[in-house]
Amino acid sequence: MESSRDGIYRLNKRLALLVDLTKWMLDKSNEVNEYVGSVIRFTLLIMVDETEVKGASPRGTKRKANGTPTINAPRRIQALSQDVVNKIAAGEIIVAPVHALKELVENAVDAGSTSLEILAKDGGLKLLQITDNGHGIHKDDMALLCERFTTSKLKTFDDLTSIGTYGFRGEALASISHIAHLTVTTKTQDSSCAWKAQYGDGKLVPTKPGQSAEPKPTAGRQGTQITVEDLFYNVPTRRRAFRSASEEYAKILDLVGRYAMHCSNVAFSCKKAGESTLGISVPANATTLDRIRQIHSSAVANELIEFQTESDRWGFKAEGHISNANYSVKRTMLLLFINHRSVESSAIKKAIEQTYAQFLPKGGHPFIYLSLEIEPHRVDVNVHPTKREVNFLYEDEIIETICDEVRARLGKVDTSRTFMTQSLIPGGKVPIVRTASPEKNQAVATTPQPDNSARKSATKLSSQKIYENNLVRTDHTSRKITSMLPPGQHPSSDRIPLEDASDQIVYEHSDKEATSCRLTTIKELRAQVRDNMHGDLTDVFATHTFVGIVDERRRIVAVQSGVKLYLIDYAMVCNEYFYQIGLTNFGNFGSIRFDPPLDLRELLTVAATHEMRSLEPGRTVDWEAVVQDVYNQLVDRRDLLSEYFSFEISEDGKVSSVPLLIKGYMPSMAKLPRFLLRLGPHVNWNEEKPCFETFLRELANFYVPEALPIASGVLDNPTAEDDETAGRRKHLARVIENILFPAFKARLVATKDLLKGVVEVANLKGLYRVFERC
Repeated sequence: MESSRDGIYRLNKRLALLVDLTKWMLDKSNEVNEYVGSVIRFTLLIMVDETEVKGASPRGTKRKANGTPTINAPRRIQALSQDVVNKIAAGEIIVAPVHALKELVENAVDAGSTSLEILAKDGGLKLLQITDNGHGIHKDDMALLCERFTTSKLKTFDDLTSIGTYGFRGEALASISHIAHLTVTTKTQDSSCAWKAQYGDGKLVPTKPGQSAEPKPTAGRQGTQITVEDLFYNVPTRRRAFRSASEEYAKILDLVGRYAMHCSNVAFSCKKAGESTLGISVPANATTLDRIRQIHSSAVANELIEFQTESDRWGFKAEGHISNANYSVKRTMLLLFINHRSVESSAIKKAIEQTYAQFLPKGGHPFIYLSLEIEPHRVDVNVHPTKREVNFLYEDEIIETICDEVRARLGKVDTSRTFMTQSLIPGGKVPIVRTASPEKNQAVATTPQPDNSARKSATKLSSQKIYENNLVRTDHTSRKITSMLPPGQHPSSDRIPLEDASDQIVYEHSDKEATSCRLTTIKELRAQVRDNMHGDLTDVFATHTFVGIVDERRRIVAVQSGVKLYLIDYAMVCNEYFYQIGLTNFGNFGSIRFDPPLDLRELLTVAATHEMRSLEPGRTVDWEAVVQDVYNQLVDRRDLLSEYFSFEISEDGKVSSVPLLIKGYMPSMAKLPRFLLRLGPHVNWNEEKPCFETFLRELANFYVPEALPIASGVLDNPTAEDDETAGRRKHLARVIENILFPAFKARLVATKDLLKGVVEVANLKGLYRVFERC
């Protein structure tokens, strides 16, 4: 249309000049008029011809709605060239580098890969490479690899109703080859070498002019490496549309993060070309929660609730992780997978946001990872060129079921939390940490006045505003919760001196030299502990502040880490700690000696009598035979017990010593008979590694502090408790606070199994969010 307007404008201008020229010529002679007239006629013919050419509407140009239609001859229908068809199809499927990567990642996972390495340069426009360790591609199939609609996953149209793989139409590699330089290096398990081929416009192309286009043998590992270079090199308008390489790389990291979080037992790594640091690195053995922690930070992972629901009526199963009411962000983060395919659904997103609106403050949005498994015949995955959206039956019913379960889970979290608060004491002073401390035996009567510089620094420190939600008690001299409890309800460990006359234990040093453990089985057991380590929980124990004993019967204590308060089952933690001590000090144990030695058979008989009383009515056990069998096992293996565990048993059955695991703490000798009896049936004496593991587990269980009962009348009259129980209670209170938990802080490797024994009961920042909603 623009060319038509320009032609008409030029024509009108020239006609005006000719009119003026004609008026001027009328005053001249006839000869001049005749000559000029011929010139004018010739010029008009040329201009009219130009108007017909330039003024005509171009082919394929849209006209305005109010424009007058021009009646022309009907245009003939013709078939587009194959090159145009292929580029149009490529433009629908590969919109950006991230779409090309999505197809390649899905193909790699379909090939059974357990490790994917992704490399990108200039946001994937210059280079996009993915390497996997999957099944590989057979050499004979490489000629058809990049042709359109060639696939190994479909044969008939009915196969779409039961499709269980990511890709199925055979368009991804074909589309990429039409708009980029594509190189494929692949090796199958039965192939003696890898094969490398280059593709252009869906066909094999030679590496250099004049060479053969057939795949060439090369060195390579099992799997496939696909290299995409110069994406959109022949579509300049599409390439110029990308604003920045960093923005495209961010989209690539987002995509890799989604699949790395969802694909269990698959390792993912992604980085920029030329850089040593990885943008994403996820090991294959990481759990879903650990993957979320590595990709989306611990702040998200610590506030997630495991989610699961299903319905046979609607034919679906949903699982994943959703954030609780303590976590909110400005935008909803929905990571949705339907039949393991990353998709988007505005309906599901809107419904979940409305559900969370009842629990989050205004403007807050949740984090949701949701994996839906729907029966394949109820899902249509072939509705979008990039498979970004899918249609499935009973959408409204499935969404409603999911939202009901989300609402129920969030409601349970809120109702299960109990917060006990206390007002700040008026006039309380913030303690100032001093650099100098008095000597151990020096009595401090008065505090020397600080000099002027110290007073100025203290004034400056106290003048800085500290928000309440960031206050953390770190001074050991400040008051603890246990000092505020009634005197008989819980022992106040603040009033228990570190050295008590009743707890003084005499130690003697032996001449035995420390030995280096070179047993492979012990090294393997140590490696198992390291592999099972939970990083965040280990940090909690390494940075904790002991608060006090909460329940001695249930063996629960309270500790503070940062601005969070935890209840910890110290029996479970002690069991794991003493097991790790046993592995660390294997072959170098101290010993607790008995003078005079104890009779092994009598100890076993005491334990058997106790076990006999706890049996169910009607069940009989030959305890004499059990005692004899255990006695024979321990006496026969006395050399092994003495060499590795400092557990001395004489030939005539006298127990002289048991292993010492930690100084300052004496395990309850009332547990010794049962410990000895369990060494028979609960220790695998036939194999080396299980033998060491089971024995150390039993030894750790022996060292776990016992659960102390509350005697009748103790709450009303603390003096009613017998002296022996009171002394043991006092000893354990001192040991737990001053020996065990400092030891946990220094060397405990918290394993994932300990998560069951640690419960977060209060988070200061989370409490402030709760108060804001109130």
